[in-house]
Amino acid sequence: MEPTPRKESERSVTVISSADLLGGRPEVMIEHNGDLYRLRHTRQGKLILTK
Repeated sequence: MEPTPRKESERSVTVISSADLLGGRPEVMIEHNGDLYRLRHTRQGKLILTK
């Protein structure tokens, strides 16, 4: 599924579903400014982002 651009105030915001981001995996690693973050989907259906 393609990310959905949405208008929020004066700026455009892209919405990406967590299912697309995780791709069926329980967690993914995200690199940001040289640091690694873990995005995890819990059994309770929540998302947790940790450094």
